[in-house]
Amino acid sequence: MPIETTASVVAGVPDDAELLAVPYTPELVPAVELDLPVPLPGLLAHYEAKGEAGEIVEVPVAREGGVGRVLLYGVGDGSPKALRKAAAGLTRRVKGREELTVVAPEGDVAAFAEAALLAAYSFRIGRPGKPPVRSLRFAFADEQAVRRGETVAQAVALARDLANTPASVKTPAWLAERAAEQGVPVRVWDEEQLQAGGFGGILAVGRGSANPPRLIQLSYVPEGTPERHVVLVGKGITFDSGGLSLKPTENMKTQKTDMAGGAVVIAVIGALARLGVPVRVTGLVASAENMPSGTAQRPSDVITHYGGRTVEVLNTDAEGRLVLADALAYADAELDPDAVVDIATLTGAITVALGRNVGSVYSTDDDLARALLAAGRDSDDRLWRMPLIDEYAPALESPIADLANVESGSTYGAGSITAALFLREFAGKRPWAHLDIAGVGRSTVDDGILTKGATGFGVRVLLEWLTRA
Repeated sequence: MPIETTASVVAGVPDDAELLAVPYTPELVPAVELDLPVPLPGLLAHYEAKGEAGEIVEVPVAREGGVGRVLLYGVGDGSPKALRKAAAGLTRRVKGREELTVVAPEGDVAAFAEAALLAAYSFRIGRPGKPPVRSLRFAFADEQAVRRGETVAQAVALARDLANTPASVKTPAWLAERAAEQGVPVRVWDEEQLQAGGFGGILAVGRGSANPPRLIQLSYVPEGTPERHVVLVGKGITFDSGGLSLKPTENMKTQKTDMAGGAVVIAVIGALARLGVPVRVTGLVASAENMPSGTAQRPSDVITHYGGRTVEVLNTDAEGRLVLADALAYADAELDPDAVVDIATLTGAITVALGRNVGSVYSTDDDLARALLAAGRDSDDRLWRMPLIDEYAPALESPIADLANVESGSTYGAGSITAALFLREFAGKRPWAHLDIAGVGRSTVDDGILTKGATGFGVRVLLEWLTRA
């Protein structure tokens, strides 16, 4: 479901605005003159306002037939990060109301509009909860900037919707159907075609489920002759029980979102045309349901991936890297990209390392890593570069296959790093980056732009990076 709140741009402040939000600076200077019952400097001083981002001072005002409200909101240093915090605070403050007119702040209006809309996101099946504000009217705002913010917010919302959908609905075939709705050419491999193509990793992970796996390819080609071709690869495990290496019940309750990386890829490619991105982008979503059954793969099985590399499966709960390996090998062998970026809720270890507010990036290319870090900083999908430590590579040695999917024993540890080293084996020699979003892919709180459940982390950083490219 898209974000239900609508966004529009108005030339000025309507006289009848029942809810009006006006920014003020740390010097307590408002953006527009206001006819208030109390002098503004004294009012702000009374509330000990400092102009910080997220600070809101509410003032009742007379309106024909009733009482309106003016929300004076602080913008901090005016940075995109501060404006996002301010916008999210406004939207949450007026939850359940029909309309809010916002005098737009100076600075990055696209970031402001994006955050205001994302804070209005909700996902609910059954009786609706308290609705978000129905309409946001931005006064004195650049139309193009508001539309860009709206496009990015709707893309993030789509990724959240896909990840929040229950696994009883969300099969690999269902995910392929959602990809086909994005207005770009889509190719889907079913189980027979995967078998014929040699995609042994995707098939092995999906063997235990009654819902067969899929490989989904989305293709965006801009007008003209693009100079660059990028491949995005997303993990699409629509439910992860752990397979025969079964997860504890508590750990399993959130595993409908284990396809968050695939959801990001689908949402990003769906938004590229609306943003006018000049780069050719191919998306690959390797999708399967990891379930235990009499047909499921077993610990100690050896599988053959696309391209012929063999892997001994020591833990069936390390399945994301198995499906990604097929997609990465296919991208390297068949698609000839200038760069490959994969994104996945891959390891619990990265949550231990970086927590729930920062995602990780591993990369074989310094320029690619720097570009992604800069895009993450500006989009507020923050990333931290993690090392590919070659001395840990022996953790993946197998006595009977080319690789093992996890370390046997605990000599090296560093589960997120060894998972990245495993994926590197299939990415080829071209520039490659891996985003492990296991910690940031889900939120446990309603706060700011986040709602409990899927976050859509990765959409904003990838759209920012691709737009710059």
